[in-house]
Amino acid sequence: MRYGQPLSDAGYRTVDRLLHRLALKYRPIAELSFDIDQGTMRADTAATAAGKHVFVAGLARAGTTVLMRRFHATGQYRSLTYRDMPFVLAPRSWRRLSARAQRPIAGAERAHGDAVQIDGDSPESLDEVFWRVFAGEYLQRDRLTPHAPDDEIVGRYIRYVNSILASVQPAKTRYLCKNNNNILRLGAIRRAFPQALILVPFRQPLNHAHSLLRLHHRFSRIQAESPFALSYMTWLGHHEFGLDHRPFRFDGAGPSPWDPDSLDYWLGLWCETYEALERSRPESALFVCYEDLCELPETWARLAARADLAGGADSGVPFVSHNQPVGARYDTALADRAAAIYHRLLSQARAALA
Repeated sequence: MRYGQPLSDAGYRTVDRLLHRLALKYRPIAELSFDIDQGTMRADTAATAAGKHVFVAGLARAGTTVLMRRFHATGQYRSLTYRDMPFVLAPRSWRRLSARAQRPIAGAERAHGDAVQIDGDSPESLDEVFWRVFAGEYLQRDRLTPHAPDDEIVGRYIRYVNSILASVQPAKTRYLCKNNNNILRLGAIRRAFPQALILVPFRQPLNHAHSLLRLHHRFSRIQAESPFALSYMTWLGHHEFGLDHRPFRFDGAGPSPWDPDSLDYWLGLWCETYEALERSRPESALFVCYEDLCELPETWARLAARADLAGGADSGVPFVSHNQPVGARYDTALADRAAAIYHRLLSQARAALA
């Protein structure tokens, strides 16, 4: 069975597509898989709640994936990977059931077309399925909104992370999560894991918006040709771009005045997202400038120190800028607003790591 991000319906056999649909689309089956998995757990979750985990969350295309991969390459963390698909809510049970059928999964460039190679053991943003199934009120028809899961849901999430950590041998004690939708619930993440390192990457806004616009066009084309690819992204809670794009909307904000096919739309989304994060993020969450990661080696070294990485400062995963010329037209006043936010974030990021 092949797991990963599909580029076409032909990339998955009929049985694979059916299994993904059952495991991811239908809430009762997802809940049952979680309950079965949790029923085999007897470990105390106190140590998991106190763990020094790492959570990476920001606007898509901010460098969140490469930052996650840099931490993952140290070998000190457990992340969900494509081998945990499609029963991502039952990591222990599914690992045991699928162990005999596992085989090497050839690496390939991911659907983003950004030269990032993925294979069966690549870490990925898959735990959004938990929040969609158990706390899905943030998922609205045309937007994603901030939410504050109650203590019962937070406790369930701690148990879920405990199962993820225990699903590999030897068991890991530190969880690594890259999930951009977590910017909607950073308070809950901090309540669950008070010792975790929460990182919020950001990137030069014009380049960032341009990258989002290109990916929106790319995924819209892919999904128009592949209904399964569109469903797959929706089941995983990925609405960053494409035909089922649902933007983050904070503080009751109304619809964007710009069209998603324009650079101004994505630049406006950048402004609204990072202005909201300035106001709402937990005080201990750190903004991280992607340009600094690429240009100033001490930025990563200081992050590694904050994460208490033993000898993990040089994990061999480079930070490389892929900025392309921004040829699209844009509103200069909006660009000025974004630049002002960027410089505020940059000052905060550098001060926090000084």
